[in-house]
Amino acid sequence: MSLIKPFRALRPAPGRAAEILAPPYDVLSSAEARARANGKPWSFLHVSKAEIDLDPSIDSYDRAVYAKAAENLRHMIAAGVLERDDQPRYYIYRLTWHGRVQTGLAALASIEAYAGNRIRKHEFTTPAKEDDRVRQIESVNAQTGPVMLAYPTAPQLDALLARAAAGKPAVDVTADDGVRHELWIIDDVATIAAITRTVDALPALYIADGHHRSAAALREAQLRGGAPGHFLAVLFPQAEMTILAYNRVLRDLHGLSPAELLTKIRDRYTVKASDQPVKPAATGEIGMFLAGRWYRLTLRAEAADAQPADPVGRLPVTLLHRNIIEPIFGVSDPRTDPRIDFVGGGRGPEELERLVSSGEMAVAFALYPTQMHDLMAVADAGAIMPPKSTWFEPKLADGMVSHVLD
Repeated sequence: MSLIKPFRALRPAPGRAAEILAPPYDVLSSAEARARANGKPWSFLHVSKAEIDLDPSIDSYDRAVYAKAAENLRHMIAAGVLERDDQPRYYIYRLTWHGRVQTGLAALASIEAYAGNRIRKHEFTTPAKEDDRVRQIESVNAQTGPVMLAYPTAPQLDALLARAAAGKPAVDVTADDGVRHELWIIDDVATIAAITRTVDALPALYIADGHHRSAAALREAQLRGGAPGHFLAVLFPQAEMTILAYNRVLRDLHGLSPAELLTKIRDRYTVKASDQPVKPAATGEIGMFLAGRWYRLTLRAEAADAQPADPVGRLPVTLLHRNIIEPIFGVSDPRTDPRIDFVGGGRGPEELERLVSSGEMAVAFALYPTQMHDLMAVADAGAIMPPKSTWFEPKLADGMVSHVLD
């Protein structure tokens, strides 16, 4: 069973990528997508967030939304804005963000390997979001959002990708968020074969971002019958990937005053006020914004020694939950409790300050980011991370490569 194979990508026609590339469907609200696509008729948001072309009151899961997505994709193909390669190929996809470069491989990943845990996951999925992605795939007859995979240390594969990206890229676009997206096409048969062999020699691949897309691909393959099939993915070396914290905010103090909250927290943490936003530098550190002030919380040695040694138990988000969120705020299930919400680290400490200062939230906690080796350890153990444990930056663009289901 090969982990990956080349494919005939549906991708921007020469010179059209800047008009097409769009943020992933799940990082923008419908209102944000509508504003981002305004005046951009070829933005891929018209496919990935097709509700922007319908009445603003429409439910984003309405059947009309999926039908509009299919119509818009057909229109882009008919207009020649998107073209499909005539032969299966691999593609080098490079992201550059704040001086950091990550060079990946766009390919089709084996659904059989995913079902057999050689492509490993670390998150639960929700039925509603899975259903959404299944309906999207069915409607447009394509996988249009790649799953971001990580591969373990593999110098030979790194070298193959670097050589394939030595020339001028077919696509070179810097998006309005400052992320540079580049794409090279690999059509040399020998290079394709060498890449396939090298990836097949890896012990495993790891889903970084895209659990709902991979789960939906499995369900769609089962619905269609026949061979298990593949899902669209981009594989990056784990050492090049960047995880930002997924921070927590709470709507109330669970009947406590700010002073009483600080007293309870001091049972397990040292607390030091800060005149600047706190960026945690280690697993046991937390930044807290409360009543207009930042605090640095550091887990006391005796509390740290009492924490479980399993891969999930040592995660920063787990330490916060077990030491503060559940015992002090009474939040046992963050998936369902409306008092807690999550803020991606890409929004910065300013968003945490805004939410609390506006009165929308009562307190904010800034976390140390989950590390890639911790993510892989959780996946290797067959365990599941707490919800909203990772926020990967930069994001892959929708519209760069899509996989048509023949």
